[in-house]
Amino acid sequence: MLITEYRLDLVIQALRAILPLAHPADTTLRYFFKNERIGSNERELVAETVFGVLRHRLLLEHACGENATPRRMALACLIRFGGYNLREIEPVLKRDEKEWLATVKGVKADSLPLPVQAELPEWLVEKMRASCSDEDILAIGLSMQQGAPLDIRVNTLLAKRDEVLQLLHDKNIEAAATPWSSVGIRLKEKIPLNKDALFTEGKIEVQDEGSQLLGYLLAPKRNDMVVDFCAGAGGKTLMLSALMNSQGRLYAMDVSEKRLANLKPRLKRSGASNIQPMLISHENDLKVKRLAGKIDRVLVDAPCSGLGTLRRNPDLKFRQSPGSIEELTQKQAAILASASRLPKKGGRLVYATCSILPEENQQIVQAFLAAHPDFVLRPAGEVLQQQKIALEMGDYLELRPHLHGTDGFFAAVLERV
Repeated sequence: MLITEYRLDLVIQALRAILPLAHPADTTLRYFFKNERIGSNERELVAETVFGVLRHRLLLEHACGENATPRRMALACLIRFGGYNLREIEPVLKRDEKEWLATVKGVKADSLPLPVQAELPEWLVEKMRASCSDEDILAIGLSMQQGAPLDIRVNTLLAKRDEVLQLLHDKNIEAAATPWSSVGIRLKEKIPLNKDALFTEGKIEVQDEGSQLLGYLLAPKRNDMVVDFCAGAGGKTLMLSALMNSQGRLYAMDVSEKRLANLKPRLKRSGASNIQPMLISHENDLKVKRLAGKIDRVLVDAPCSGLGTLRRNPDLKFRQSPGSIEELTQKQAAILASASRLPKKGGRLVYATCSILPEENQQIVQAFLAAHPDFVLRPAGEVLQQQKIALEMGDYLELRPHLHGTDGFFAAVLERV
């Protein structure tokens, strides 16, 4: 696409709105598009460049030196990562920018410090060093700089995977079965699915394959009593309902009325009839206490830093901090302790996050087990094998983009004995 003054100006305005990172980047961008009323080509350019800057911000700041203005960051991103050459961009350049941009092209990434190469803030690299080698950190960081594919889950209450794959192929949409989830499909291109009949009829939902695997770890049976403890807008709840063939009872609990309200239209589309949304005021709500010791399966998809989802949300690495991680770990420990009152003897509790940090993951689980001798850890690898999923895992489910093609996920399977 031709870079004109007008288009460059739009990118710069969007970056000015987003770079303070007071709010999630995708939310700010949505408001920006609402106010600007611009064409779809411009939208695409603005979105790609803004997310390009967020993905590669540390290298771009290095390349811009003292002068890392939104304009310079935008130009550096277009030249370095946007596939443009100097000749194409020259018409919009000011006097001294051409020589400077030529140096941006020549920056050798592999000679830069690890945080810049991995595009991860220094504090995060330090935290990761507790459990990862520098090679691993770089591999994770590089994989997080790529955009994520679009994964969908087939709603088995209304359709079969082969049938959905065929319908997608008929529409010339490139799609393939996901390697581990037997209800997942990976699309090559990101396409707006919300107007597609497959979506409006409830046959598919957008859900990362890693998130789908949590359902198989929980493995609810048809007539179980199940609780999704932090249900949010209910993506995992809907999958659990499909695994239960819409039988038994499934409570979708959350402290946010708004998130549970977002579940309603999805619930209607899905054809699931065993889900009961339940607003709770906090993790020790009386509604939780009433179900103590009665539940077969409990999923705790805990509020977390989201650092496993940087392919989709690159701004998160700049919006989190050591202080926010510490607050989250306190919340995670409290939620897990509260949810652990729900399972009956022999009941299963799955604790999960989309974080890659041990303090939100293994450390929470180990501290929980030390304080709750009535629970044991079931190796995640064995549980996956029982579900006929040939994914090599040890005690925990640990997914990484560069190894598994999914977001970064963690899960532990706990059982009350």
